Amino acid sequence: MKLRPPAVPLITVDPYFSVWSAADRLTDTPTAHWTGKPNSLLGVAKIDGVPFRFMGAETEKEEIPAMEQISLEVEALSTTYQFQAAGIELTARFLSTLFPEDYEHLTRPVSYLEISWRPCDQQPHQVEIVVRASEELCLDTRGQMPVETQCLSLGKDIACAKMGGTKQEILARKGDDLRIDWGYFYLAVQNGSVSVRKDGMTWVQAAASPEAEKSALFAFAYDDVESITYFHQNLRSYWNREGKSICTAIEEAYGDFAVCKARAAFFHQRLFAQAVEAGGEQYAQLLALAFRQVLAAHKLVIGPDGELLYISKECFSNGCSATVDISYPSSPLFLYYNPELIKGMMRPIFRYAASGDWPFDFAPHDVGTYPHLNGQTYSNGTDPKDQMPVEECGNMLIMAAALSVVQGNAAFAGENLALLTQWADYLKAHGLDPENQLCTDDFAGHLAHNCNLSLKSIMALEGMSIILTLLGKDGGEYHRAAKEMAEQWLPMAANGDGSFRLAFDRPGTFSMKYNIIWDKLFGTGLFPKEAVAAEFASYQKHITPYGMPLDNRETYTKSDWQVWTASLAETKEDFMAFIEPLWRAYHETPSRVPMSDWYQTTDARQVSFQNRTVQGGLFLKLLAESGKCRWNGSVSR
Repeated sequence: MKLRPPAVPLITVDPYFSVWSAADRLTDTPTAHWTGKPNSLLGVAKIDGVPFRFMGAETEKEEIPAMEQISLEVEALSTTYQFQAAGIELTARFLSTLFPEDYEHLTRPVSYLEISWRPCDQQPHQVEIVVRASEELCLDTRGQMPVETQCLSLGKDIACAKMGGTKQEILARKGDDLRIDWGYFYLAVQNGSVSVRKDGMTWVQAAASPEAEKSALFAFAYDDVESITYFHQNLRSYWNREGKSICTAIEEAYGDFAVCKARAAFFHQRLFAQAVEAGGEQYAQLLALAFRQVLAAHKLVIGPDGELLYISKECFSNGCSATVDISYPSSPLFLYYNPELIKGMMRPIFRYAASGDWPFDFAPHDVGTYPHLNGQTYSNGTDPKDQMPVEECGNMLIMAAALSVVQGNAAFAGENLALLTQWADYLKAHGLDPENQLCTDDFAGHLAHNCNLSLKSIMALEGMSIILTLLGKDGGEYHRAAKEMAEQWLPMAANGDGSFRLAFDRPGTFSMKYNIIWDKLFGTGLFPKEAVAAEFASYQKHITPYGMPLDNRETYTKSDWQVWTASLAETKEDFMAFIEPLWRAYHETPSRVPMSDWYQTTDARQVSFQNRTVQGGLFLKLLAESGKCRWNGSVSR
């Protein structure tokens, strides 16, 4: 059975240029930004002069009958619909070029819509394809301000319509539930025409009717001019780092469409086959749906010194930029496909922590509110209340260690060794039995003596020993600390029945011990296999039809941590059995939003969060099976 996506990705470029369909059929609802606000697109096929709608809901002024949708296929980089009406079969393929190791295509803000058709009644037909895009794509909300439009002719017989607000305040606003209101949206078509319509709001329109080829290629593009404010300096995206124009980017996109289409197909086929081998068909379907969401919740920019900065947005949790406990769960996808992007996530944190603006000896939570990175905004910036000391120190150390192992060297960690050492020493002093402080999972409130948080400290210290060893230094001090803490953890956390507690002082409780997965990935053997196996076996009695709760306090769960926990399984069959309820949750959820990572195990309803990059954590099993994180060195004991 194919996964029914809770929402279907159409245009996926970055946190602002992101359009989805939140329905089973593309004609059932208006297309929307990931936040759920309308980003209306309309697609019409005029068949022998009679209009039929294949994309978008009916407008306020027109009643156009919908084509019959006969199929939907979501792949890692493309979404393909098929429709029938009036004797033709029409295929609409949306394609994004989010190739993780190809920064030009990863950041090029151009997304394709290829339309093709064929007669299914053996009769000749005249077909014209019309695509419209509303002013909502370049404003926070419809009617926010007047928009200006322009019709252009580019090379390669490309007609293009440009649309943008009259008040261009670049990077003026920051926040979570916001859409872009600066820069310019472009709708392009090859061998066709463009125009402007007024229908309650402004629309740009592109039309094509090439009877010979029976296909048309449209492109959606967005020029945000400047993308990120980084310590009060505005930065450009990678694609226009040297001033390339959006018109040139559109022309280049048309020039390499055939290559991009083939690359996308190959990328998906390889991803899907590897995921099936690692975790089964349902697992592969989850990864295919998550892939574009994860990458398009980031923005890749060039820093002041020419360095790559890969900035996440904490979508529908608080809008923070470069959040450490967002990067950590997302890291498996990037460790697997391109660890250089992990460096781009970590650089803003290192810079901020090394500045005089950060007063603590532990790691920060974030570096601002998207798209601004001027210093932490969580917990009122540097207010000690609600800081996450053990959480963020552990996250940074584990990411640095995993990156070092995957790349076979710790040069990047070495550049930031003073901070990493400071954070490791903090964990040595405070990590075994954490005080009452926030961690990433404390939706039910702060918790002292958190067993899973303690595991993060242990694995982070082992990670520090790995980093030092790779740097040719003595990592024995941190390895011994990790080993001693692991030996203490086992009796402190034990319930007495083979399972382990939520908190050291709460017997009879449970939680997912997902942080211990790094012992398996690194192959460091700090914890006995039989203890991990017994803990995993104990989860069986807590699994519901829609997944395992985070812990005994509430019935909700997190998707990323379920896959990390499932990856503790010793067999593929046990892994598949653990993630089947997660697959069912997305397949049956009534919450039609881009994949939410926080939902109820009782009815699969979203609790909060959507479109977050943490779904990169679903790739943990793929990373584990690859062996990329396997540490083959040794440290002094």
